[in-house]
Amino acid sequence: MTASYTLTPNAPLERRNTFRVPARAKWLAEIHAQAAIPEVLALPLVKDLPLLVLGEGSNMLFTRDYDGLILQMANHGIELLDDSGGGVHVRAAAAEHWHGLVRWSLVQGLCGLENLSLIPGTVGAAPIQNIGAYGAELAETLISVSAYDRSTREQVQLSHEQCGFSYRDSIFKQMPERWIITAVELRLQRSTPLKLDYAGVRDELAAMQIARPTAADVSAAVCRLRQRKLPDPAVIGNAGSFFKNPVAPEKLAAQLQKKFPGLPVFNASEGKKLSAAWMIEHCGWKGFREGDAGVSEKHALVLVNHAHATGTQILELARRIQQSVQKKFDIRLEPEPRII
Repeated sequence: MTASYTLTPNAPLERRNTFRVPARAKWLAEIHAQAAIPEVLALPLVKDLPLLVLGEGSNMLFTRDYDGLILQMANHGIELLDDSGGGVHVRAAAAEHWHGLVRWSLVQGLCGLENLSLIPGTVGAAPIQNIGAYGAELAETLISVSAYDRSTREQVQLSHEQCGFSYRDSIFKQMPERWIITAVELRLQRSTPLKLDYAGVRDELAAMQIARPTAADVSAAVCRLRQRKLPDPAVIGNAGSFFKNPVAPEKLAAQLQKKFPGLPVFNASEGKKLSAAWMIEHCGWKGFREGDAGVSEKHALVLVNHAHATGTQILELARRIQQSVQKKFDIRLEPEPRII
């Protein structure tokens, strides 16, 4: 152990993933200063081992022990870099809690992250899957990502364009072995039109008796919606939405809507986004439980660990759900979490 990192052998991971499934890592490195990354990777004990970068484990499913090095950033700090006009430039370290950054931005009177409130995980994990919710995506505010590039062994800063963002995707997700994200930079606003058109947001604001909402009001509405619809990982193990909403060509989406009236369909850049939750529920999975692996009673898109389910049991349940949705709708669902 040094001041800049901590190295632990045979590290338990049950409290480092929100599914709370049991697993161990051969080595766990917690990095407190980004300058320590190359030093840790060069250590004889770990330099030839496979590497997995872990945030808060809120988008990860372990089905086995990890026979390699798990690296977890433990650097903190949020800075306001520029507020001279044309947006407010903010930098946040990778280990900051994402919702903590959202709350910080609201206290500063900033807009842009309110629809992304209460998403679990760290700031460093957010660009990997281009987190999104309630009509907003991280890519809309992100300026750049600072990362350690294992291929060149240097710290780099990648522009928005270089990140290759698309729906729940990025170059960081496509090449997870290459990048170790150390910080992100965002451009937020002092005043901007709020995004209120996603299903439920206006209704929630109306229920709160708010006619002229602020960004903080929208955040509060989103938090209320998420808390009502999604199970809390602190109470029951889960990783949020387990499947992506599939995107289909317009013609296929129209055919499915005709065959299955009520199927929610949303506009997407590549076609039409279909509701995975609706399809899963209409295959009869909502609230299903087998042993301790199950599907949430609150939301059909969320797989849960009631107590002692293994990652393998949860993955097997996910595969059965995929098969039933494909059989009924001819749509293949794609998991959101990274599966080890």
